[in-house]
Amino acid sequence: MSELYPPVEPYEKGMLDVGDGNLVYWEVCGNPDGKPALVVHGGPGSGCGTGARQYFDPDRYRVVLFDQRGCGRSTPNASEPTTDMRHNTTQHLIADMERLREHLGIDRWLLYGGSWGSTLILAYAETHPERVSQIVIPAVTTTRRSEIDWLYRGASRFFPEQWERFLAGAGGTPRDGDIVAAYARLMEHPDPAVREKATADWCAWEDAVLSGETNGTSNPYGDRPPTAQLALVRICSHYFSHGAWLEEGTLLRDAHRLAGIPGVLVHGRLDLAGPLDTAWELARAWPDAELTIVGNAGHLGSDTTRAHVLKALDRFARQECDQTAQRGACGGCGGGWSGVGADFGVREPHGLTQRPGVGDFGWGAVSDVVADESA
Repeated sequence: MSELYPPVEPYEKGMLDVGDGNLVYWEVCGNPDGKPALVVHGGPGSGCGTGARQYFDPDRYRVVLFDQRGCGRSTPNASEPTTDMRHNTTQHLIADMERLREHLGIDRWLLYGGSWGSTLILAYAETHPERVSQIVIPAVTTTRRSEIDWLYRGASRFFPEQWERFLAGAGGTPRDGDIVAAYARLMEHPDPAVREKATADWCAWEDAVLSGETNGTSNPYGDRPPTAQLALVRICSHYFSHGAWLEEGTLLRDAHRLAGIPGVLVHGRLDLAGPLDTAWELARAWPDAELTIVGNAGHLGSDTTRAHVLKALDRFARQECDQTAQRGACGGCGGGWSGVGADFGVREPHGLTQRPGVGDFGWGAVSDVVADESA
């Protein structure tokens, strides 16, 4: 089992004025001269935690983390009913990421994140591909309306009792109605008791979908502090009721814009919150992506997922160091690394590697798909 790197503390942090009355919290960890990387958290509205710092070698990476608008330490917080959500959209977040990059004087950075973070990473990278060096995504989503409908309706076939309670909390919404939009309206209700109940009902459903992974040992949504829950549900329902302000399927249709950006996608075969087909479609559309399917993992990942993520991040850091060493500017990582391309298609223990031909993906480069069913 691959071990995380030791805990580290930020050496720099601040509040970035991104306009519209919003201040975005950011922090930087690791080596000030290291390879730049940006952690893009999920939710939307989860906020950045400390655990993501430990996926990066602190000697090789300059790791940037930030709280997206309305959550975590960014202000104003979406848990406050007076917070104006009109200025909190996917396009605003893309602009915030660019402003943060410019503020920190970074030319290009690696992007890391999963779930909603995957959607935001892809939206940013397809808008600013020249600013992205590599991408690593555990748990792929693109927030199509079809994916949203699956999560908040389709998954009911596995949890019918819990879904009936979720539906009942949506204020008389019919079974075929827009449940997410109903919750978005409830989260704007002037009565705090209404907002709190809607938050509890939403979190209970999210935790039900993940219950096969947690086995009741934790509730990833319900165990959050009350204020964090309120912000998360308000932001989630706000984004998902608007289809994240993305044309249906646009991130897959425009994946050709990612050409030349190496990507590693790691997705659990047992992911009920974001089924595997989205990751598979993205791997087929993105000419430089490698997809690893982890047979024992769901949306939250597993030890095997973590091992693949750590390996990818280490691999990209070593590649960067070797390229820098060739220019005579690196003193550190040692040589002998042949680059990311040479490691694509590697056979993992108990894994199966498929190498589709160029024509299989409709693009002019070979994409690798790795299926790892190891326990």
